[in-house]
Amino acid sequence: MHRHGAHLLDATSARFALWAPDARSVSVEVEQQPAIELLPDDEGWYSGVAPCQAGDRYHYRIDGELQVADPASRYQPDGVHGPSQVVDVAGYAWQHPWQGRPWHEAVIQEVHVGLLGGYAGVARQLPRLAELGISAIELMPLGQFPGERNWGYDGVLPYAPQNTYGSPEQLCALVDQAHGHGLMVLVDVVYNHFGPDGNYLHQYASPFFREDRQTPWGAAIDFRRPQVREYFIQNALMWLCDYRCDGLRLDAVHAIDQPDFLIELAQRVRAAVEPGRHVWLVLENEHNQAGLLEQGYDAQWNDDGHNALHVLLTGETEGYYADYQHRPIDQLARCLGEGFVFQGQANRHGKPRGEPSGHLPPSAFVLFLQNHDQIGNRALGERLTRLCPAPALRAATGLLLLAPMVPLLFMGDEAGSCQPFLFFTDFHDALADAVREGRRGEFAHFAAFADPKQREHIPDPNAEQTFASSRPQNKAVIAGWHGLYQQLLDLRRRHIIPHLPGSRALGAEVHADKALTARWQLGNGNTLRIDLNLADTPQAVELPAPSTRLFDSSDTRHPDTHLAAYSCVVSLLPPAQEHP
Repeated sequence: MHRHGAHLLDATSARFALWAPDARSVSVEVEQQPAIELLPDDEGWYSGVAPCQAGDRYHYRIDGELQVADPASRYQPDGVHGPSQVVDVAGYAWQHPWQGRPWHEAVIQEVHVGLLGGYAGVARQLPRLAELGISAIELMPLGQFPGERNWGYDGVLPYAPQNTYGSPEQLCALVDQAHGHGLMVLVDVVYNHFGPDGNYLHQYASPFFREDRQTPWGAAIDFRRPQVREYFIQNALMWLCDYRCDGLRLDAVHAIDQPDFLIELAQRVRAAVEPGRHVWLVLENEHNQAGLLEQGYDAQWNDDGHNALHVLLTGETEGYYADYQHRPIDQLARCLGEGFVFQGQANRHGKPRGEPSGHLPPSAFVLFLQNHDQIGNRALGERLTRLCPAPALRAATGLLLLAPMVPLLFMGDEAGSCQPFLFFTDFHDALADAVREGRRGEFAHFAAFADPKQREHIPDPNAEQTFASSRPQNKAVIAGWHGLYQQLLDLRRRHIIPHLPGSRALGAEVHADKALTARWQLGNGNTLRIDLNLADTPQAVELPAPSTRLFDSSDTRHPDTHLAAYSCVVSLLPPAQEHP
C-alpha cells in the first residue's frame, strides 16, 4: 500500500503518491522545476520520484488542468488554496525522552490553539497547567482549514497542521516542551467529514465518498475502501509517531458507519507504538458503543453524564437536553454507577441508543462539566459560570475532579472564566452568508430565539470580534476558583489517582430530586464516597464521620445527618471490618 503524500527519500528527492481514481493523468509540479508525470497503477494510485528537498513547495495537476494541494500535505504555508510544502520533522532534535503516562493519571484540559496565540502561546501556559495538576492538554483539531480562524472542524487537509498556528517544527517544540513539564498532548482528529472550502477530492477521487449514505456534512466517507482507510490510519500514525503526540480524540465516530475501521485503526496504532510507551485513544460517540472500549480504545467522552449534570445545574431542557428532563438525578446516578445513561433505551426520537456499560471500569469514561461543544454550540456561548449559582458549580466541580472517571476541563474552567466561547469561522462571500444564516436558523426552535429579531443578536461566526471575544480573559473570573481547582487536583493526585487501577463502581443511591450518594471501591480496598446535593435546600442524608472527609464544598457547618444546600462531600472509608 502506498503512503499518501510526499516523503523524502534523501536530501535531494522525494516519492509522491496521490490516489486519484477519476483522473486520466497526474503530474507533480515542484517549484522552479519541470512537471513530472506520475505513473498510474490498477488501483487508482499515481506515484513517482521527483528531485526536491525539505522546504520545497509543490502541487498536483490533474488531467493537465486542475491544480490542487496534496490531500496529504504536511504543511500549507499559504493556506488551503496555496501550494503544499515538503516537510521533514524527522530532523527535529527532541530534548525530552518520553514514554508518556498511564491513562488513569489523566486530567485533561481542552484548549483552542488559535485563541491562546498559536503553539508558542500554548507553550507559555504549560508551566501553570502542570503546577495546577493538569496532566494532559488536548488540542482542538489542527488540520489546515480555510482562513485564519476556525474551531478546526472545517479542516480540509488533515495532515497539514494549521499554518496560522506556527510551523510543523514549532508544533514539535510545543509537544517537546509539554513532555518536559510532564504533560501529555492529545490531538482532536476529524475522520468523519471534510470542510466545505478547499476540498477537491470529489473532483478526482469521488470513490472517497459514498452518496448513498449522508451525514450532517454531506456524503459519507467510504471506509469500505482500503485506500480511504489507509489515508486516515496513516494520519493517526503521523500525529503519534512523527509529532510524538500522546493520544488522539476521535471526533463524532458515530458518523463512521464501519466500526471495523475503528478497530483496525486502534490495532495499527498499538502495533506501531514502541513497547512501554503510553498512547491514549479516546472516542466521541453518540451511539455509546461500549464494545469499542474493549477493542483498543481507552475511553469515551461521557455526554450522558454532562447532560444530566447540566439539566440539574441550569434547569434547561431544550434541544438534546430534553432526553434528560425527567428525573435527571436518576440518570446521573446511573452514569456514576454504570457509565452510560443510555444503554439501549429509546431516546427522545424513539430510537434505541447505546450498549450496556456497567462492566467497564470508571476510567473508560471521560466526565466533564464543559467542553468546546457544550459551550460553543450555545447561541451566545455562555459558560456555566453565567448559568448557575456559583456554590452549585463548586459542588459539581468537586464531583468532577474527585470521582474515578477521567476529568476533562475546558480552557478557562480552572479560573472560573466568565468569558463566552463562541462558534467562529473565517468564510467569505456566499459561504459566509450561508454559515451565518444557518447558525441563526439552528436556534429558531428555542424559546429565547423564536422571534427572528432575537436571532439577529447571535454573533456572526465570521466576524473577527466573535473570535476575539472568545479568548479567556483573566479579568472576567470568579475569585478563588483557581485555588479550588488547585486544592481538588492535589487531593486527586494524592488520594485518588494512585488507587484507580482496579477500581469499580458500587452504585449510587438517590435521596431527592437533586441529591445522591455514589460509591466506588478503589484498588487498595478503600471506599470512595461522594455525597452530592445540587438543590438550594439541605437534604437529610446520614454522612460518614468527619474524620474520613477529604473535601466538603459547603461553607456552612451542618450536622452529619444533613447534606448542606449546594454541596459535595467526599469521603474515603477504610475496608469494612469483617465480623466473625
